[in-house]
Amino acid sequence: MSIEVSSVTKLYDSQSALNNVSFSVDKGSIVGFLGPNGAGKSTMMKILTGYVKPSEGSVLVNGINVLENPIEAQKSIGYLPENNPLYTEMYVKEYLQFQASIYKVAKENISAIIDKVGLTPEVHKKIGQLSKGYQQRVGLAAALLHNPTVLILDEPTTGLDPNQLVSIRALIKEVGKDKTVLFSTHIMQEVEAVCDRVIIIKKGEIVVDKLLKEVRSNQHQVIEVTFDFKLEEQFIKKLPNLISYKNNYDTTWFLTFNSKEDMRPVVFDFAQEIGLKILGLNTQNQNLEALFRESTN
Repeated sequence: MSIEVSSVTKLYDSQSALNNVSFSVDKGSIVGFLGPNGAGKSTMMKILTGYVKPSEGSVLVNGINVLENPIEAQKSIGYLPENNPLYTEMYVKEYLQFQASIYKVAKENISAIIDKVGLTPEVHKKIGQLSKGYQQRVGLAAALLHNPTVLILDEPTTGLDPNQLVSIRALIKEVGKDKTVLFSTHIMQEVEAVCDRVIIIKKGEIVVDKLLKEVRSNQHQVIEVTFDFKLEEQFIKKLPNLISYKNNYDTTWFLTFNSKEDMRPVVFDFAQEIGLKILGLNTQNQNLEALFRESTN
């Protein structure tokens, strides 16, 4: 295993940021670490990289105990933190040369990394002159300089425009071909675009750990329906194949069914039988967004 997390708990005073979290990641996997804001994603990233110590539990990266030997573990970890701290007054190449000196990386490797992350057109500019997308590329280049086998990315696409999102996603997928990547985000589309497995965390606890292909093949479907009048819960419960429901607004319900059959006609007939009109009816398979909503609400 590239990453092994066992029974990790992190307390800040009496508040629990992580509660008995355990998971492992195989070599060569790209895993999305999803959760709402404040779920504990960044805390887990910092523990994995040795910047924060857990209150309980253990973390191994490539078999090295991060708590007992953080410097040795960090040699095989590339880390892009959430806020991507950069020296904005430095030139791109100057900054990467500075980072290379810390890791004792040969200077000839810098040009190859610059080319790999697509920074060549901007290499003679100061970092502060770059767009947010190119600044993220600089952070990613710094994380890759020492050729780590494990890449930890904490919210790497925050604040990017749609074009920048596409290019950074492609870049992450490319570097993930020969590395283990743990990719923290609260954006479901990011995980669907680049990952092959998803871990969802809520209030410091893992609530979902699945392969993306399992999520896509799930026969659950979610229907959002808006009636013209408020409906009591006792009537909703009568729908066949219904496994969960939520009254999001006054007359709007999210209904989750376990059925290969399209349940929209069933919902339509149900409304007619009880004398209601349907003002809106939308459906989706149990994709990642629906799974996220269901598991974190």
